[in-house]
Amino acid sequence: MIPSPTIVIRLATLSDHRALSDLAALDSRHPLAGPAVLAEVDGVVRAALDLSDGSVAADPFARTAELVDLLRLRARRLEGERPARSLRGALARLRRPERALSLRT
Repeated sequence: MIPSPTIVIRLATLSDHRALSDLAALDSRHPLAGPAVLAEVDGVVRAALDLSDGSVAADPFARTAELVDLLRLRARRLEGERPARSLRGALARLRRPERALSLRT
């Protein structure tokens, strides 16, 4: 059995400043300017979405396309919109073994 990663989608806090700065540098972009929601995989921040402008910082060396989908879904939920896709569908796509290649948004 292949172990499933632990994925956490949560609002960024002040203590995430360093991780978000490192993620932005890894992605060759400026740090996110506003409040953010982030995706952790097994305790490591892999992607973040700026809630003020929708910009994304993501680890270019990890699978992040599905994580960004989950972040956008969470942002829509925070805004009170009905999600375009189900969380279950996004998670199922993330766990497909044939998608093991590094993906980037």
